[in-house]
Amino acid sequence: MDYCFGIDIGGTTVKIGLFSEVGEMVMRWEVPTRKGNDPSGLLKDVKDALENCMSEKKIAKENILGIGMTAPGPVTADGVLHNAVNIGWGAVCLAEEAEQIIGISPVCIGNDARVAALGEAAFGAGKDAKSMLMVTLGTGVGGGVVLNGHILMGESGVAGEIGHMTIDPYETETCGCGKKGCLEQYASATGMVRAAERFLKKTETESVLRQLEKVTAKDLWDAAKAGDRLANEITDFVCDRLGSAIANAVYLVDPEMIVIGGGVSAAGEFLLDKVAKAYQAKVFAHSRNKKFALAKLGNDAGIMGAAALILSKTE
Repeated sequence: MDYCFGIDIGGTTVKIGLFSEVGEMVMRWEVPTRKGNDPSGLLKDVKDALENCMSEKKIAKENILGIGMTAPGPVTADGVLHNAVNIGWGAVCLAEEAEQIIGISPVCIGNDARVAALGEAAFGAGKDAKSMLMVTLGTGVGGGVVLNGHILMGESGVAGEIGHMTIDPYETETCGCGKKGCLEQYASATGMVRAAERFLKKTETESVLRQLEKVTAKDLWDAAKAGDRLANEITDFVCDRLGSAIANAVYLVDPEMIVIGGGVSAAGEFLLDKVAKAYQAKVFAHSRNKKFALAKLGNDAGIMGAAALILSKTE
């Protein structure tokens, strides 16, 4: 049997999965993320981890189809990662360097959010869809578009970067990317907290949120689910902006379904219904019946999507 590796590089750990040629996860583990000015140290750690796995499982190198890898930054089709600021790298030809250091080829890389979308499309919520938009709501807002089993990357690697779509041109505060009015400033976990703080300051509406020393995104959604009036106003505001961004994306790529993932998606169907309702108010009538679904793969979406990068090349 042949195998491949799926690798998801994060700011704290590198998640690694060994997959069979039919996409079954055989083994999963993590190693600490070694940070530095370039990826060589991290790639050496990955090389050791893969060789130990192959030795343990008695897998010869010639039975490895390749390595799929996610990277926390924009990735272009030539395998170049452009500025992974969270782990200290500038622009690097990550695919080529990984092949040289690890000694396995091919190595296919993609942006972490886009590859997670591919994972959901291949193995998760979008498995039966021909096209899918995924939006990941976490510390930031990530996104990815999958068409006929392939990630839409774009010329400069930013296709699907819905989190930095300008959604409010009159915003005065600056996003982490340097722009103002990005979706991420409202629909990320941190953006939701900021929205809550703004509403609490400008209104006198009674709310359980006022009893909390520090409001979290989970607090906000728990209060909204419990019927708190102000919490529902805040989440409606957040979902209106998210629904607008999804509607804009649909007008460009018109996917069959929309998948919502990330930590905030733990709010479940309650969140999904609000987002779908907001979206439906922004689009043509014949585009309102898009299927909305919650992501299914959780933290494994990255490594499973990375494996799909390789398995799709060998089909």
